[in-house]
Amino acid sequence: MFNSIFRTKKIEKILADAAAHEEGHSTGLKRVLTLKDLTFFGIAAILGAGSFSSLGGAVFSGGPGVVILFIITAIACAFTAFCYSEFASRIPVAGSAYTYAYASFGELFAWIIGWALIMEYSIGNIYVSYSWSDYFTSFLDRFGQMIHINLHLPEYLSTSYMEAKHAVAEGSLNKSLIIAWNNAPTIGGLKIILDLPALIINFLITYLVFRGIKESRNFSNIMVILKLAVVFLVILVGGYLIFNNGLTANWLPANDAGLRTFLPNGFSGVMAAVSGVFFAYIGFDAVSVLAEESKNPQKDLPKGMILSLVICTVIYILLTLVLTGAVNYRHFDGVGDPLAFIFEPQNLNIGWMQFLVAICAVVAMTSVLLVFQMGQPRIWMSMSRDGLLPSVFQKIHPKYNTPSFSTIVTGFVVGVPILFTDKTFVLDFTSIATLFAFVLVCGGVLLIPRRAKEAGKFHIPFINGQFIFPVLILGTLALLTFTIKNKMGYSYVAELLNGDFKNYTDDAIMKDKLFFTTDIAKLTTIIFWISALLLSVAAFVKKYSLIPLMGLITCMYLLTGMTKANWLWFLAWLAIGLLIYFAYGFKKSKLANK
Repeated sequence: MFNSIFRTKKIEKILADAAAHEEGHSTGLKRVLTLKDLTFFGIAAILGAGSFSSLGGAVFSGGPGVVILFIITAIACAFTAFCYSEFASRIPVAGSAYTYAYASFGELFAWIIGWALIMEYSIGNIYVSYSWSDYFTSFLDRFGQMIHINLHLPEYLSTSYMEAKHAVAEGSLNKSLIIAWNNAPTIGGLKIILDLPALIINFLITYLVFRGIKESRNFSNIMVILKLAVVFLVILVGGYLIFNNGLTANWLPANDAGLRTFLPNGFSGVMAAVSGVFFAYIGFDAVSVLAEESKNPQKDLPKGMILSLVICTVIYILLTLVLTGAVNYRHFDGVGDPLAFIFEPQNLNIGWMQFLVAICAVVAMTSVLLVFQMGQPRIWMSMSRDGLLPSVFQKIHPKYNTPSFSTIVTGFVVGVPILFTDKTFVLDFTSIATLFAFVLVCGGVLLIPRRAKEAGKFHIPFINGQFIFPVLILGTLALLTFTIKNKMGYSYVAELLNGDFKNYTDDAIMKDKLFFTTDIAKLTTIIFWISALLLSVAAFVKKYSLIPLMGLITCMYLLTGMTKANWLWFLAWLAIGLLIYFAYGFKKSKLANK
């Protein structure tokens, strides 16, 4: 049994199966996407809820210094993008990291990755649906005021049940949530509170994805052009007003001790924003699921992923600087629309920019929903082709050439949880699943044999990490150990190994530490360094390539920023997935019936 669950699928077999499915117009997907389309899909997926919603919370946690975390995350994603590109060049089929894991780690890990990707796309779209609803209702209110018509949607039809319930229980000062709870109609003792706009947009996007790739492509490209134009306008107008109004001092706010610094909450405050910042980058990997709809996947998929990542990184850095320059970072507590917030009367006071940002946010998040909703059915389809899910999931619509049944299932998987979840829960849940998938993709590149260069295909640059990687790891650990101490005089390693896993309550000490002090963060950091040292030994012995090594280690480091709740929910999701695999997929797998 041990050998069976780690059975691998040869790359040649994967390509042959994909070719067989592509034969005949009625059973294959349409190859219509160019490099421009793929780059735009990447931007559409990345530049959305992260910039228009979760960026506010990240800025509040890390202050202006959160720019550092954007750079760290971008580097991690860049290394990972190279690994995705290598696999996309070798295995240009739908399935993304799931298919790549099948060829490198074996069936069990492939299932785990596929299951994690389903969680990433579905849970991610739930969060984006909530954010879309917030901006859409805000837009309706502002537009109604302009034309003197009441377009206000009742609070109990524009928020989630759990958000309203938690707000009342915790004595929240959020008036709209309290109003939603108090004014909601009741049926059989149950308050009817639901986010109607979130449900409607999920239905409309699912229908669009169901209709076809061309329609989705054209819609996505138009939305990307619009939101890029508005985002650059925000950067230009905001940047001009920062310098014109003498607000540059906001980039060096005072910390609790009164010292003006770029890192007012220390590096621990920056790392506390990991979930929000990483969520802002989620999406570039979704491009890889469009391999069977790309005209030249082995060349265009890698370029599309990397180009979209570079463009969005530059935008995120500039946006963060504009936000933290326009308004003191402490004012972003609980702000769900940070780009519109900086133009409010008490800040930069430009009403027309508020209105324009609200429109752009609706457009931006619609494009994110579209890409994620396209990605998820193709994961279901790929797993079904391998026998791990029932054959109905691989059904292609005879007219629209889309995975019809999987798309419908996707609509329900996203739509139903909207009725009983909230934004905070789904944000953290999404990030940990994605990082886990990234770790296995980078690790998978290390396991597949090197190949000779072929014209017209992407090849990850080979840099021998035999000596470079161990030196980087050992050098970093030595630097942390001998040069960095907290206020209590503990060095980094001494603190990690002192055996005290209790949470610290002294806020001043918490903010001064470069490393985490909570129990789970400390444990994951220890595991990280043990893994890093073992990986250094493997790199020295096996002469592994440096780029996938760096992708692997940076993604593992970002995982140390996840909370205990993140890990518990993720492990629970994996447990459900493993139950399904051993109950159905293990026996029905095509590799089991050879």
